Amino acid sequence: MEELSTDELAGNPRLAAQLILQAARQGELEAQALLGQILLDGQGIQRDQPLALVWFRIAAERGHAMARNMLGRCLEHGWGCASNVTEAARHYRIAADAGLDWAMYNLANLHATGRGVAKDETRAVALYQQAAVLGHAKSLNLLGRYYEEGMVVPQDIDLAYDCYRRSAEGGDFRGQFSHAAVLAGQGRLAEAEDWLRRALDEGNLNFLRVARSNLEASPHRPFRQLALDYYRRAAELGDDGDLQLLHEAAGRLVA
Repeated sequence: MEELSTDELAGNPRLAAQLILQAARQGELEAQALLGQILLDGQGIQRDQPLALVWFRIAAERGHAMARNMLGRCLEHGWGCASNVTEAARHYRIAADAGLDWAMYNLANLHATGRGVAKDETRAVALYQQAAVLGHAKSLNLLGRYYEEGMVVPQDIDLAYDCYRRSAEGGDFRGQFSHAAVLAGQGRLAEAEDWLRRALDEGNLNFLRVARSNLEASPHRPFRQLALDYYRRAAELGDDGDLQLLHEAAGRLVA
């Protein structure tokens, strides 16, 4: 694998998959974890979630923290196996104890909602804080919400806004939307619009479905116009219902 650059491998996912498979079979730990990921995603190789689970487990048992976290993800969501959130939490905990920010975040989400573990928002916040110290963007956004609303922790608006900013700069689309809302409230509309466009480019379908309605209700005309782009993107990623909502929104927002 050393003979090809990262760019070359990225441009040829099938070749990259072949090399990763070869290295995994030869016992290279990082390749075993990567093989699990490309099998899960179907990137350069036929998608096979049960086999992805096998390779994640192999790498996890050899001490690979991200593979352990991904094993938890598979168990939480039923990718290649029956869903078992309690077992997922166990794997997240092992990876979190090894210092992995993503595992801290995933375990925090379970404690925040009481899935697979006892509901414990104090524990959730502590885990989000640990991940935030490591710069985990999604944890920073959620931590910002706790500080903004004064839940579990004392209300601290300045700290909340700083968390949103750091989350946005770290690339989390929800953090970008939160940061944009703060900027809009401060009258910095052009900066806010820039962050809203970044969130549009990166956001998933569930996010777009919520954000489009919030933007349409904005008192700022540029944001209402931007809402139409959110409706369009959701229609591209979603179903016939999203397409119908786009047509209805176009009638309202273009008129």
